[in-house]
Amino acid sequence: MAEYADCLAEFLHALGSGPAHIVGLSWGGALAQEFYRRHPGGVRSLVLADTYAGWKGSLTEEMVQDRIARCQRDSELPADEWVPGWIPELLTAGAPEKLGREVISVMSDFHPAGYRLMTQVLADTDTRDLLPSIGVPTLLLWGEDDRRSPLSAAEAIRNSIPGARLVVIQNAGHLSSAEQPARFNAEIRGFCRRQRSVGVTL
Repeated sequence: MAEYADCLAEFLHALGSGPAHIVGLSWGGALAQEFYRRHPGGVRSLVLADTYAGWKGSLTEEMVQDRIARCQRDSELPADEWVPGWIPELLTAGAPEKLGREVISVMSDFHPAGYRLMTQVLADTDTRDLLPSIGVPTLLLWGEDDRRSPLSAAEAIRNSIPGARLVVIQNAGHLSSAEQPARFNAEIRGFCRRQRSVGVTL
C-alpha cells in the first residue's frame, strides 16, 4: 500500500496541488489512510467511505483468508462466470438494474494479476495503529446495508480517530456513492465547506 500512496503523492505534486481533501471508498479508503501516514502534510481532510482499517485491521483472519481464496478462484475464471455473483454483496436488492449492469461492466475489465495484487495488499494492510494519530477532520460515510464492510468496522474506525464523524446512508450497500450519489455528494460538499468556514490550516 505504501507504493500506491507514494504514487498518489507524486501525482498530486505534479498537479501543483496543496493539501487536499482526500476521499477514498473501499480499497481507496485504505489507500487514503496510508497516504495520510506517509504524507500527512498533503491532507487537508479525509473522507473514508465503506472501507476498512485494512482487512487485517477490520476482519477476522478466517474472513481474510476466505476473501483471498475467492479472489484467486475468480481471477482464473472468465468474467461472466464470477462478476455477476458479486452484485448482491456490493448493492442492495433495491438498486436499479442499470446500476448493476454498470458495476458488472466495470468489474469485467479487472485484470486478473491486478485483481490478485490489490486483494493481497488490502489483506496485508492494518492501519489500527495509525487511526488515533490522524489529526485532520475526518468524515466516515457508510451504506446502512454494507455487506462487505459492516457498520461495526465503521464504528471501530470512528472510535479510533479523534473527532471523526460517522454518517450512515440508508438504502445503500458497499457502493454507497453509486446507490445514493446525491446524498453521498451532499455530505462531502457540506463537510468540505465546513473546513473552509472554520479556517483549517495544516
